[in-house]
Amino acid sequence: MFNVELYKGTREENYKLATSQLKALLHDEKNLIANLSNASALLNQLLDRINWAGFYLMDGESELVLGPFQGLPACVRIPLGKGVCGKAAQERVTVRVEDVHQFPGHIACDAASQSEIVIPLIKDGKLLGVLDIDSPEKNRFDEVDQEKLEEMVNVIVEAL
Repeated sequence: MFNVELYKGTREENYKLATSQLKALLHDEKNLIANLSNASALLNQLLDRINWAGFYLMDGESELVLGPFQGLPACVRIPLGKGVCGKAAQERVTVRVEDVHQFPGHIACDAASQSEIVIPLIKDGKLLGVLDIDSPEKNRFDEVDQEKLEEMVNVIVEAL
């Protein structure tokens, strides 16, 4: 589940290493765009079998807008409650989808995407946005990915 040329340990060891690298990248930097840009680049290198890793940020009270990402051009605006990102943002919970074509209201920004995980970024009770990762494989993300990616999101949120 990791880029084997960069990460050669167990999944848990690889996530631990990546989390340490993320902490180092974000250390003493408070700029949102810089931190999210580095985080998306790290995730893009870290994870194999993905085709998009990035962030959507809250714009006003009812809409997400595209933030820093790695991958093909993406949908620019997503209303809360629409698609996987909008649902995760509205409900403030991680949403893991094994087959995006079975998800009601899925927004297809990249036709190659088959599965997706979206994790909300919440700081001091305020929704800042979401981390969105897509894969061209069905069932790409499991409970371990969810737990470890949620830990990484916590590191990002703490740095902001």
